[in-house]
Amino acid sequence: MNKKITIQSLYSITIIPCSVILLILVMIAGSCSTTKPKHLLKSDIGGLQDSLLVDRDGNKYYIRKMLDNNHWMTTNLKLNIPGSYCYGNADSNCERYGRLYTWEAAQNGCALLGEGWRLPTNDEWQKLAVLYGGFTADSIENRKKAYSALMISGNSGFNAVLGGGRDTDGGYRRIEAHGFYWTATENDSLRAWYSNFGKNSQSLYHQYGGEKKDANAVRCIKSIGTLK
Repeated sequence: MNKKITIQSLYSITIIPCSVILLILVMIAGSCSTTKPKHLLKSDIGGLQDSLLVDRDGNKYYIRKMLDNNHWMTTNLKLNIPGSYCYGNADSNCERYGRLYTWEAAQNGCALLGEGWRLPTNDEWQKLAVLYGGFTADSIENRKKAYSALMISGNSGFNAVLGGGRDTDGGYRRIEAHGFYWTATENDSLRAWYSNFGKNSQSLYHQYGGEKKDANAVRCIKSIGTLK
């Protein structure tokens, strides 16, 4: 009798720890996947349509590979750095629309996201508009279709918003009427190109002469060629 009891005890000892170990491993795996945000790394961006980037302030940005084969942020930059502002000095506007940046701060903000991140050029903005506008040249039809596709309600996933801008004198303007986005392309030492989503005309424009000390919204880009 004693021998039989010993065998049963040994059997139970060999089975129970295995199941416990398996349960522990499952719990650890679930904990890692839900508590640790996935940063966009050079090793995991290739071939992905959507990824997640987290800046040093903890702001999270979804990244999408657009039709131009570049990776774009699909929400506006929120990184709090010198030269950036919340529309109307309201934190709630920063949360909803992102921060507004002077031209210099816009470039600095993108660079702080990590190697290869930068402010897109005017040519890159225009190429995006052409690809989603469905026309090979700038036109009324192109501007309207690009607006429709790239806005937050559009089918591209780009999710542009109408966050307005800030003038050099500190005045805020045109929220929910225009979305002004800086490009890296200069006109001269004082002015640069920007993209303008206009609600009234339902069109996307590419405009020169933006005062660099004005503050506009920012989307950052990472080219495939910079990925290693």
